[in-house]
Amino acid sequence: MFRLVLMAHARTLTAEVALADGDQLGEGPNWDEAAQKLLRVDITAGRIHRYAPASERRSTIDVGDLVGFALPRRDGGLVAGVRNTIVLLEAGGGRRIIARVERHRPENRFNDARCDAVGRLWAGTLSMVREPGAAALYRVDPDGAVQAVRRDMTICNGLGWSPNNRLMYVIDSLTQRIDVYDFDLVAGAIHDRRTLVEVDAADGLPDGLTVDAEGGVWVALFGGGAVRRYTPAGELDTVVLLPATNCTCPAFGGAELDELYVTSARHRLSDEQLARQPLAGALFRVRPGVRGRPQHRFAG
Repeated sequence: MFRLVLMAHARTLTAEVALADGDQLGEGPNWDEAAQKLLRVDITAGRIHRYAPASERRSTIDVGDLVGFALPRRDGGLVAGVRNTIVLLEAGGGRRIIARVERHRPENRFNDARCDAVGRLWAGTLSMVREPGAAALYRVDPDGAVQAVRRDMTICNGLGWSPNNRLMYVIDSLTQRIDVYDFDLVAGAIHDRRTLVEVDAADGLPDGLTVDAEGGVWVALFGGGAVRRYTPAGELDTVVLLPATNCTCPAFGGAELDELYVTSARHRLSDEQLARQPLAGALFRVRPGVRGRPQHRFAG
């Protein structure tokens, strides 16, 4: 009853289709403000997609392996998580591996990632066989040094920071929680974990997240067909409904950062489910009435 009351007080929005591309496992949307393009990956297809909404131009990089994320670099090109490696993708097509993790766990791969205000890369891994405690959250410094900041995770997912950079949000999906830490921007350290939100398993698996300019935390619910906004106090105030069960990650974009893009997936859906969800794997968009913040680039 209490959960139903919370839902009743939340405003409800409906997303529109931005691209009906049918990604197998669409993930990791990230707005490149300089290029005015949205980056996203199709993990199992091994592809990085760029989309410029103003011109409708699109391009694709075929990585040739599982790609968990792709983010812009300050010096041009991209940094990507390809299976268990961190790879620099040069604008001219060159590639260079700068880090490799978890060599002893071939069933693990990189998943979600974001850059902090200093330009460090924070990237999490997941266990593709969902082995409890087998994954971790890593910090990759601009000089290439790698440190495991948190271990004993299973599906390291949504990452983000409060507008004042004093809090960091982290999801380990199978815990059904959004965790929040105190964040030391200078040291690149997290401490004092506590729970911001617990999500009922019946509502879906908490997946990717983003934080808006007001500090609201938007989280995609995989299997739940919705994105939720929680206030910094953990109160539910907005629900975005999507015509696809497996939504994966939200990100703000557009010239004014007032559009919320949401990736989705056909992953784990049966033929019968796909017949009922022809838009599974599409990229969705909604204007929620709040703006996002520019995303930081990797300084490495």
